[in-house]
Amino acid sequence: MDALKYITPKFFTTIRNYSKGQFIKDLIAGVIVAIIALPLSIALAIASGVNPEQGLYTAVVAGFFISFLGGSRVQIGGPTAAFVVIIYGIIAQYGMAGLTLATLMAGLMLIAMGILRFGDLIKFIPKTITLGFTLGIAVGIVAGQVKDFLGLEMKSVPAEFLEKLLAYGKHLSSISWPTLAIGILALVIQIFWPRLSQKIPGSLVAILVTTAIVAFGHLPVKTIGDLYTIKAGLPSFTVPDLSFSLIRQMMSPAFTIAILAAIESLLSCVVSDGMIGGNHRSNAELIGQGVGNIMSALFGGIPATGAIARTAANVKNGGRTPVAGMVHALTLLLILLFLMPYASLIPMTCLASILMIVGYNMSGWRTVVRMIQRAPKSDVA
Repeated sequence: MDALKYITPKFFTTIRNYSKGQFIKDLIAGVIVAIIALPLSIALAIASGVNPEQGLYTAVVAGFFISFLGGSRVQIGGPTAAFVVIIYGIIAQYGMAGLTLATLMAGLMLIAMGILRFGDLIKFIPKTITLGFTLGIAVGIVAGQVKDFLGLEMKSVPAEFLEKLLAYGKHLSSISWPTLAIGILALVIQIFWPRLSQKIPGSLVAILVTTAIVAFGHLPVKTIGDLYTIKAGLPSFTVPDLSFSLIRQMMSPAFTIAILAAIESLLSCVVSDGMIGGNHRSNAELIGQGVGNIMSALFGGIPATGAIARTAANVKNGGRTPVAGMVHALTLLLILLFLMPYASLIPMTCLASILMIVGYNMSGWRTVVRMIQRAPKSDVA
């Protein structure tokens, strides 16, 4: 049994001495984290080039299995900003079938990494690499929101960064001033709301306020419903195309997804360990991430990993066992079943502003500036 301890999920060890009091804390934390995850899951799905409900499929299915089988007491799994640019590029080149297969293959790779104890090696990745990588993704995310934030009349947005900026420049004359005004309002709410309340996320308040203004004011601002058909209900089981040709093409994208998921999830585990004074099981976490991504692919979702911001919110609100993460997934499932049609009223510019804040927060630009000022030139390069 001791030989298998390194891959034993934390759920099975924390549940042995589980109390009613801790369940209440986990329940409250799980519901609060679900409220935080709701707008992010929708926004990240749209930014990735998939339908809004697929972000919730990912948070529900992958989020449940990452908590249930992972190696952290408090990890919250789901779609994250780090994957946006990668997913968008895969869909642009290979379509949804390619993304589904790549996610499934990445899940298998993660399980293999956990069994082979690769989780112990993640700590040797230089911090400067993860900083630069994260900053690059943050810039890509913010750049991808300009069209919806300004309400530009464009049929499609190029996947490449420089081509994207050039396309924006060509269509800048089509800016929608009501759209921009609503987007700025959403930004202002998210920036200043935390001064009033830390419990209710500013992104949710921004969605409620701007949706009400656009709906009751009949403003000419595009909403999710104008661009997407939102499906309520349970995700359906899907079998990916397993042709040898596509499998061969997806090896590189799948490896990229697996490595990014491993790094981000284990970094999140390290951060949360410091918050609760605990110790995660890195290899069990990789296996849980692998199963979560496989299940996400089979039920119409996109790649998932541990979400540092949502995990921190879980800890701050009293979550101390994987039950909180499972409650978060089940709460989102109820929202998916009964409230999803109302999501069609959300302005696209509001979601763009949410992702701009996400990109800013994940950029770590202050750390990068300090590193450039103090670190050796080799590290800076």
